Amino acid sequence: MRRSARVTVTALSVLCLLAGEAAAKVYLHETFDDDSWEQRWVLAKWKEGEGLAGKFELSHGKFFNDEKADMGLKTTQDAKFYTASTSFDGLSNKDKTLVLQFQVKNEQNIECGGSYLKFGPKIDDPKEFKGETQYSVMFGPDMCGSATRKTHLIFNYKGKNLDRKKDIEVKNDNLSHLYTLVLRPNNTYEVQIDQKTVADGSLYDDWNFLPPKQIKDPSQSKPKDWVDAKEIDDPEDKKPESWVEEKQIPDPNASKPDDWDEEEDGEWTPPMIDNPDYKGEWKAKRIPNPDYKGEWVHPMIDNPDYFDDPAVYAYSDISMVGIDLWQVKAGTIFDNIVVCDSEEEAKAVADKYFVPLRDAEKKLKEEEDKKKAEEEEARRKEEEAKEKEEDDEEEDEEDEDEEAPEEDEGGAEHDEL
Repeated sequence: MRRSARVTVTALSVLCLLAGEAAAKVYLHETFDDDSWEQRWVLAKWKEGEGLAGKFELSHGKFFNDEKADMGLKTTQDAKFYTASTSFDGLSNKDKTLVLQFQVKNEQNIECGGSYLKFGPKIDDPKEFKGETQYSVMFGPDMCGSATRKTHLIFNYKGKNLDRKKDIEVKNDNLSHLYTLVLRPNNTYEVQIDQKTVADGSLYDDWNFLPPKQIKDPSQSKPKDWVDAKEIDDPEDKKPESWVEEKQIPDPNASKPDDWDEEEDGEWTPPMIDNPDYKGEWKAKRIPNPDYKGEWVHPMIDNPDYFDDPAVYAYSDISMVGIDLWQVKAGTIFDNIVVCDSEEEAKAVADKYFVPLRDAEKKLKEEEDKKKAEEEEARRKEEEAKEKEEDDEEEDEEDEDEEAPEEDEGGAEHDEL
């Protein structure tokens, strides 16, 4: 009986595991392997009439591991808007995990521009997609100078875009990075960069999804006679008569110049000098305030507008991914955009595509840096050798000048005679 029970439990465990795997689904995995992306993505008309709509092209970038697998969608023109979207069979993440993940490489060493994505409901007319189009989640890097350097994570909730209370770090170099967002049914989240957690916690704590449960009582205000000054000047303390507050005084050693003409030069006044007896501004000593009542605390009341929502994480329709960017300097490459309901599936995609690319890029970058350093060292040595050679030539010339015999002017004159 014991053995039979163990077999039954094991069988159930396997069935549950298989059921979980079967339930996991990847709703979108965009690889941008070839030109077929043009049939899946729609370029918006926004900014076309102004000549500000940027063009995309496929590129694996300077460093890559696999020429085809590492192909991505690249922005190509500086100072342009980039607006495009694709749709897919959507999902509701009610009662399930939602994972949004993508690779991005800013080869241009981006100075001002975004490289984030927008996820949301299907757009009626994708050609009309633009900055004002409503989305559900905006996620990814945004950088502009030193003021803006963060990973955006903005949720649309009841028509309002809610930004995280504190910024999330961002990677700022010219290599590929993997951005992963996990939303869980218990209203928690996790942000990973390159498969390492950089932010996580409660959606309720880190965003203002819900109004506060209590608010300050609008009918109450601090009484006019309320005393909240802990200390006051000592009324018994008096400034000494000898206290000197004048910072500067007329120079006692100065005298009016003999040629001073008051009619032409005006009334003469001696120049000012620092007062050697200056003691600074006098202040009475402080004593405890006998009338102090403490800090006034505004009474709180229950917020009549408060409501609860046990599922702020949930969206009824995630069936669109959009690129909506302004870039001063182009060169961003997007790849391996994933929408799924399984952290394991997202990791499997990352392990297959991102990890080999990351390792290859790191190796190639190190080789390039080493080569540049060697070339720079060779140039430095060549310049030093050239400078030394020029210095040696100058020294030789100086030595020759010193060794040359001087002409005997007296002898020459004697010969002429």
